[in-house]
Order: sequence, then C-alpha cells, then structure tokens
Amino acid sequence: MSRSVVIQFVSFFIYVLAQAMLFKNLVLFNTGFCFLYIAYLLLLPVETNSLVLMLVGFVLGFSIDIFYNSLGQHALATVFIAYVRNYWLSVIAPQGGYDAGASASLAENGLQWFLVYAMPLVFVHHLILFLVESAGFALFWYSMAKAISSMLFTVTFMILFQYLLPARRRI
Repeated sequence: MSRSVVIQFVSFFIYVLAQAMLFKNLVLFNTGFCFLYIAYLLLLPVETNSLVLMLVGFVLGFSIDIFYNSLGQHALATVFIAYVRNYWLSVIAPQGGYDAGASASLAENGLQWFLVYAMPLVFVHHLILFLVESAGFALFWYSMAKAISSMLFTVTFMILFQYLLPARRRI
C-alpha cells in the first residue's frame, strides 16, 4: 500500500469522526449547518475515477448517516456530488488543464478557483440533503434558506481549515 493511500485512508476517518463528534453540534441560528465531511470528497485528486469517487462518496455518506441516524440522506447527497464532480472539474478546468497528481485544493489552484469549484457542489449537496429531509417541495423556501446558509458556513470552514492546516505535498 502506498503512502498516499494510507494518508487518504486515515484522513477519511478523521473527517468522519470530526463531523460526528464536533461539527454535528455546530449549528448557526438553526438554519446553518456545517457539513465539513464533504471536503474529503472535494479535495481528492483531480484524476480520481468517477466510479471510485461514487464508491467513496457512498461510504462517506453512509458513515455520516450512521452517526446522524438519517436513512441514507447523506449517502444520496454525497454520491450525487461525487457523480457530478469530475464533470464540473472539466467545465472549470484551466486553459492548460490540471497537472498530473494535482488535488482540487485551495493551495494548488487559488481562492477564486476554489470558490467557483466548491460552492456549487456544496450547495447542490445541501439542497439535496434538505429537500430529502423535508420529504419534498412543501418546505422549499425553508430548505433553500438552510442550503444557502449551510453552504456559506461549510465553505467558510473548508477555506479556514485549508489555510490553518499545512498544505499536503504531492506524494
């Protein structure tokens, strides 16, 4: 097993445990929720295969569902953004393309690129999550408000943690 696989495996458990133990209780005015665990999925290397992404997204979402006692809501939302991620990366690719082994991080691509990359994916994740939670479109505007405030809250924490934690070197 290579060193990068071990690091990814350990960071997976760190994201899941941090979400379950710390960020589960971090709520802003009962509408903004911090779902930092999706940063693991978004920060994987750019050339990660879509099927691998969807499998990782399912395991990640299902792990969070276990702690949140939600019946597959997080798994559904994470599998969807894992499905859409590579397409979105190809849409916003720089003119020369991505470097081999590059991750989709703030350190490698800059703040503007990261915001364009992360905000739509985080918003779609949250919108799916809250619409499934409300069981339809009856509470659409409340779900929309929760999705927008949670997206801003989550992306803010994603950026803060990328600035605070040392940047990982390519392995």
